[in-house]
Formats: sequence, C-alpha cells, structure tokens
Amino acid sequence: MHSSWQVQRVARVVRQGGVIAYPTEAVWGLGCDPWDELAVGRLLALKDRPVHKGLILVADSIQQFDFLLADLPERWIDRLASTWPGPNTWLVPHQERLPVWITGQHDSVALRVSDHPRVRDLCALTGPLVSTSANPAGRPAARSRLRVEQYFHGQLDAVLGGALGGRRNPSLIRDLRTGDVIRPS
Repeated sequence: MHSSWQVQRVARVVRQGGVIAYPTEAVWGLGCDPWDELAVGRLLALKDRPVHKGLILVADSIQQFDFLLADLPERWIDRLASTWPGPNTWLVPHQERLPVWITGQHDSVALRVSDHPRVRDLCALTGPLVSTSANPAGRPAARSRLRVEQYFHGQLDAVLGGALGGRRNPSLIRDLRTGDVIRPS
C-alpha cells in the first residue's frame, strides 16, 4: 500500500495527539488516536458528545483489531471477516481492553474495517482510529469539506482531503453476540 504525502502528514498529526477530519464511505469523519485521552477529550468537546455514549473505531484490516478478537469464538471472527472491509460496524465485547473514554458505559465497542482507500491508507500508518461523524451534536453529518470547515473552523489539527465513498448512509451497526441490527444503514 502506497500512501501519499498528505496521508503521511495527517498520520503524523494523529501520532502527535491531533484531532483530524477525513472522508469516509458516506459522511466526513472526525478522528484521533483512541489511546490518547486528551485527543479523545478534545474530539468529544468539539462534537459536544458525552463520553458515556462511546465511540466507533475504524481500521484498515481485521488484523488491527487482533488484540480485541484473539479469544472470541471462531464463528464470531468468521462473521466479522465475511463483512469486512465494508460498511458494517459491529459491537464487539471489549473485555476491558480499551479505555473507558472509548467504550463509554458499554461492555462492547463499535468496530469497523473501512473499504475507503484514504481511510485504509491512514489507518495503515496510525493503527485503529476513532471514527465519528463530523458534526456538532444535533446537526447533520458533514457531507463536504466545506461543511466540516463551517462546523469546526480553525479547531482541527488537519483535514485529509478526498472524496466520500459514495454511500448514502452511515454504516449498518449490528451486535456481534446476537446478530441484531442496532442501526440500519
């Protein structure tokens, strides 16, 4: 996988604790290093999102989530592998392997392996990223870079340019344990 200088620059910003915006399959996302409590706190403050709701993590491959998946039933791993990469977010038991500022009040964490080339290139350099829609609470998700700039003017550390992936709706969210749909696509 060959990443452009823009992707490398934004990955460096993430590693230095920055909050970024980037295009995803359907809407613009905000992201940061999920292990960086200060960065996640800034991202939540920008969105006016309470920490107890939890956040989605996005990766470029199922292997980036091995630390969470290692001892889960094989049928669950097969279920994940059959829907990734793609617009499928799964609620996976986190077994206390992630910080509370990511999981919120939940015993599971929302995981997705993106099929968007820019997201995959970025995650290949950073590891899993926080992925939440680029909008303040109660406002529509940004579908253009201009809207991202209007919402968060001067408050982001970097914006990764690129086009949205062409999907109309954010990813389907399902519970890995039950298969139940939590949010339709």
